[in-house]
Amino acid sequence: MNGASWEDRTDRRARVRGCLLGGAIGDALGNPVEFLSLAGIRRAQGEYGVRGLLPDDQGVVGRVTDDTQMTLFTAEGLIRAHARAAAKGIGGAETGIVRNAYLRWLDTQNHPAPPVRGGDDQVRTGWLRRQPWLYARRAPGNACLTGLATGHVPEPVGRLGAPGPVNTGSKGCGTVMRSAPFGLVGRDAEEGFRLAYWCAQITHGHPTGGYAAGALAAIITHLLEGDSTAGAVLRAMDLLGRHPGHEETTAALRAAVDLAADGRPTAEKVETLGAGWVAEEALAIAVYCALALPGADQVDGALLLSVNHSGDSDSTGAICGNLVGVRHGDVRLPPSWLVATEGRGVITEVADDLCLEFAHAVDWPDDRYPMC
Repeated sequence: MNGASWEDRTDRRARVRGCLLGGAIGDALGNPVEFLSLAGIRRAQGEYGVRGLLPDDQGVVGRVTDDTQMTLFTAEGLIRAHARAAAKGIGGAETGIVRNAYLRWLDTQNHPAPPVRGGDDQVRTGWLRRQPWLYARRAPGNACLTGLATGHVPEPVGRLGAPGPVNTGSKGCGTVMRSAPFGLVGRDAEEGFRLAYWCAQITHGHPTGGYAAGALAAIITHLLEGDSTAGAVLRAMDLLGRHPGHEETTAALRAAVDLAADGRPTAEKVETLGAGWVAEEALAIAVYCALALPGADQVDGALLLSVNHSGDSDSTGAICGNLVGVRHGDVRLPPSWLVATEGRGVITEVADDLCLEFAHAVDWPDDRYPMC
């Protein structure tokens, strides 16, 4: 990326912004209907279901959930890890630094407002944790909460596919909904895949949770480089197939690809892929929606399709938003939804900082991205 032209860097920034902002829009679209059945959504909203941003249970439009929150802290952890590696001339601390970022997210779930940093506390640092709007608890996943309490820092070595020690049987979608940034940093697809897999094991031990996170990172990597959605998904499936225990994730993606080729997209077809509460189903639903409506003029349709189903609508919406956003860039996101989405300015700033850091290591102010 260092030798990229100004135009290439501008395009990359638009795609990175699109990925994070698109994820936030999808999250906000799905948030008010997350626990409703498709029939319940249609009873409340009419036969076409959700057609735009809706007020949540407190009457506020555009609020995001833990999906966007954790995605931002993933990006922050990657920025800090890269800055540390550049400064010290040695890498390898990514999983620990990303875990510290998730601990900052955990603070947002346990405090009503930014707590005061104490002494030599390495976790309560940086500017992102000082954003008051992030201090909101909106149905976070139990495995994310309990997993962080264990203190486990995965060692990213050896073969993939063995169950992890934390929440060993859990493959909830909390792994995949936070993992788009692993594909935005200019690594090759294999490297991003592996790092997303190991960081998933911070909270979820089931291999499928890690593989779904890794597959999303790989798809995002290929889309960032200009691949088509179909091409990116097929290349990620090829990567999955090299690792033991991939079959569950690969089968879910294959079902999404086949369904997208089967005529007009409908909410009923989305329902055949599952409800999205587990990682491979959430990824498959998002991929189906992005494949079924792939055009730059179909972004709003893909996002709406991804939230109109019985299940985890905010997570499937967030992942679909990551996909269509990185594919088409921020300028193709629906403007009226974008301006109403909570935290838009901070999300854009994190996206730009991610681009800056991975274009050339930045000497960040100590109070912005400390290297821990």
